[in-house]
Formats: sequence, C-alpha cells, structure tokens
Amino acid sequence: MSGYDSKSCNALEKPYYRPIEAALRWCGLIEEEARILTTVGDDLVPGPAVFPQWPCLRANSERILEATLNDELPYGRDGRTVRPGDQVAKHRITIRHSDLKSWMEKFYPGQKPAFLFDEIERTAHAAINADSFRALQAERDALKSRIEKAEVAWKEQAAPAIKQIESLKKQATQMATTERNTLLVIIAALCKYSEIDLNERSATASLVQRTDDIGAPVSDDTVRKILNQIPDAVATRKRA
Repeated sequence: MSGYDSKSCNALEKPYYRPIEAALRWCGLIEEEARILTTVGDDLVPGPAVFPQWPCLRANSERILEATLNDELPYGRDGRTVRPGDQVAKHRITIRHSDLKSWMEKFYPGQKPAFLFDEIERTAHAAINADSFRALQAERDALKSRIEKAEVAWKEQAAPAIKQIESLKKQATQMATTERNTLLVIIAALCKYSEIDLNERSATASLVQRTDDIGAPVSDDTVRKILNQIPDAVATRKRA
C-alpha cells in the first residue's frame, strides 16, 4: 500500500513480555527467539549450560527476575499487572512494555535496546533525562541572562570612550581634509606663478613633465585626479 508508514510501529515491540522474551530482545537475539523459547520452555532463566555462547541472555534474565522480586519492576499475569507479592505461575509472568522501559531508564541508563527505545532515544546521551535537561536549560537561561546584563553594563561603561573615539576620528578626518585642501591650494598657487593654466588641457602634461624633470615622475591619471580636486579646495579655503 502506497500510504503505509513502516516507521509507525516497532516490529520488536509487544504490549508485554515474558521475562525471557524481554531478555532475548535486550541481547539482540530476536532472530533466535523461536529456538530460545522452545529450549527454555516455562523456565524464567536459562540454565547455566544453556546457550553458553550468549552469557548475557542468562544475565539479563536474572536482572529482570531479580527486579520483579525486589519490587523494582512491576509484573503481571498474562499482561495484567498484579500487586507486589502476588503469586503468579512462572509461565504466566509478564512485564508491560512501559514498565520495562521505565525500569531500564532508571537502573540501566546506558542500555538502549531497540525494542524499547526509538532511534532518537538511542542516540541521545545516556545522562540526559528530563530532569537533567531541565537543569541544563535553567543553567543556560541563567548564563544567557548574565551575558545580557554584562553586555548592558559594558555598553554603559564603554559609551563615553566610544563617544570620545568617534570624536577623535571626526577631528582626524577634518584635519586630514584641511591639510589636503591646503596642499591643493598651494599647488594651485605654484601653478599660477609657474604660468601653468589649470583650465587648459595641457596643464596635466606640463606637470607630468616637471615631475619627470625632478626625477620623481607622477602618472597622468594621478596628476589629473589631483587637479580635479583643486577647484573645490580653493572654494572651501575661501569660505573658511
């Protein structure tokens, strides 16, 4: 079917499990489930000599059984939870999926078997749970608040210095402009008394030739650019 979503369920998941069914899933032995269940039968824990190639199968079965005996893990009869201490035939003992997951999160946070946890939960750091996440979030918010306050304080303290810097930059710009205009006016005066008419096209060539004569040549473009600035500089100087 085109609309089927294969991720809408977990093929390994059941509403409840017999202890051995949970243990073999915990061990990643789902492909061997039929063989294991047939061999173990009604026993809650595989014998020491059974499946020696999979020692974790017995170990995990014992962990689950021990948790039910110590009231750490609720158990039931054929999927229905019973009160702690109630007697249940061993072949009818079951553990609900949700109870098993909660128990695993609390007592084995580093374990994330695929039948209990989805991909996102398995890739998340084991130490991150709801409480620790909220604690980290609160710490982050507190640090963010401190940073914002520090930024405000810094701006208040730095404001006079920033204002002074801007003023100095403005003064430096004005001084540079004044010096430039003064130099341009001097150039204009020298040209006048050297009988170079700045309004003539030949002015650029004349000045280029004179820079060559003194051994410090300046290009046509540079001379022309400077000469084009002289009228504004002279006008500014007259207004000053």
